[in-house]
Amino acid sequence: MDWQGKHVTVAGLGVSGVPAARVLHGLGALVTVVADGDDERSRTQAAELEALGITVRLGDGATLPESTELIVTAPGWKPDKPLFLAAAQAGVPLWGDVELAWRLRGLHGRTPAPWLAVTGTNGKTTTVRMLASILEAAGLRTAAVGNIGVSLLDAVLDEEPYDVLAVELSSYQLHWAPSVRAHSAAVLNLAPDHIDWHGSMEAYTADKGRVYEGNGVACVYNVADPATERLVREADVEEGCRAIGFTLATPGPSQLGVVDGILVDRAFVANRQKQAQELAEVGDIDPPAPHNVANALAAAALARAFGVKPAAVRDGLRAFRPDPHRIEHVADIASVTYIDDSKATNTHAAEASLAAYDPIVWIAGGLAKGATFDDLVSGAAKRLRGVVLMGADRELIREALARHAPEVPVVDLARTDTGAMSDAVREAAGLARPGDTVLLAPACASMDMFVNYNKRGEAFADAVRARAAESA
Repeated sequence: MDWQGKHVTVAGLGVSGVPAARVLHGLGALVTVVADGDDERSRTQAAELEALGITVRLGDGATLPESTELIVTAPGWKPDKPLFLAAAQAGVPLWGDVELAWRLRGLHGRTPAPWLAVTGTNGKTTTVRMLASILEAAGLRTAAVGNIGVSLLDAVLDEEPYDVLAVELSSYQLHWAPSVRAHSAAVLNLAPDHIDWHGSMEAYTADKGRVYEGNGVACVYNVADPATERLVREADVEEGCRAIGFTLATPGPSQLGVVDGILVDRAFVANRQKQAQELAEVGDIDPPAPHNVANALAAAALARAFGVKPAAVRDGLRAFRPDPHRIEHVADIASVTYIDDSKATNTHAAEASLAAYDPIVWIAGGLAKGATFDDLVSGAAKRLRGVVLMGADRELIREALARHAPEVPVVDLARTDTGAMSDAVREAAGLARPGDTVLLAPACASMDMFVNYNKRGEAFADAVRARAAESA
């Protein structure tokens, strides 16, 4: 595309809108940025863009600027925005920042790096970072991009080309990226999330399934989640692309799985009916919780689809260290283990976290985002020593506990300021016995009390460390 003089509207500022505006301006486009907000952060970002000659309209995200030939949107903007409805009526195409990166990846004659893409309700970031670690162990120039790490636009435009990119894609990003065609892709799992944005579970699932469209080598799915395999069956892929499953059980042909504590590959071997290739040990994964082993298997499958040798899978998993607030060990106090999984912001993530420990004193609550908790509580009831509830929607969890675990002691904290976490840790410690795990896995978003899940996790860790210091 010839960008010189093309009128492009960028919808939204932030971590995707600002880079998109800069890149398009640098290509010669006439860029107008529109944003709903008009706060101090937005004004600072606007001033930086305006200094480059980019027009910015704050507090005016609904009006389609005149002469607009293309809209590039931040992924979080909902499809029913008046701006987008006006664009549809005017016949103006609409891309997300991921679509823009895909379209620019061969700019100036570069050889585009293949994309190994990962989506799913939970585990995306961990899996992509594991994959990048494996690819690096194989001697490849790579980066974890998309929702994390290096900006996807920066990666595709880097003067030194990458060999391959490990790309995390959210359902929002996939919705706005119709042209993306990955080398190979994985859907880790599917559970209700962001239904308010997509409108239905069916629409959410369909957007996740876009990651498989046009795959060239492998569509990786979760054997334990049949919905992911259905998406593979429904996808329009290149001839010869294979369906590759991952499982925590003994794998069948064309699957990766676990045998006697060993991660094994029965997909990328000469005779998958009779042969299996050892890749790594469960003990090579940090932490070796079941859902994290599943993440490692998905990462290994994508790496193997790209031709990575078994030794690099092992070395990459050994080198990987999880991000903070993802089943992170904080401390052991009086023979009680304290685990921070503040990133468990929905019921599916909390279910995986709760399955990794026994017995548990569970700290939960926050913004439910329309979730229900009966299945989560009934599945975990036998492992619960006690529960400490906090946050705006804690009543929903308390009601589920009354229905499915009435014998489990529950402490309901009415305090809703950030200092409530110290009370939660104190109450949890009072419920715990030696050998127990106090687990922060809120199953809810954090914004009722904290800026984000990171701040919530930091508050938990600070409270635990303060208690450890008192006990020393």
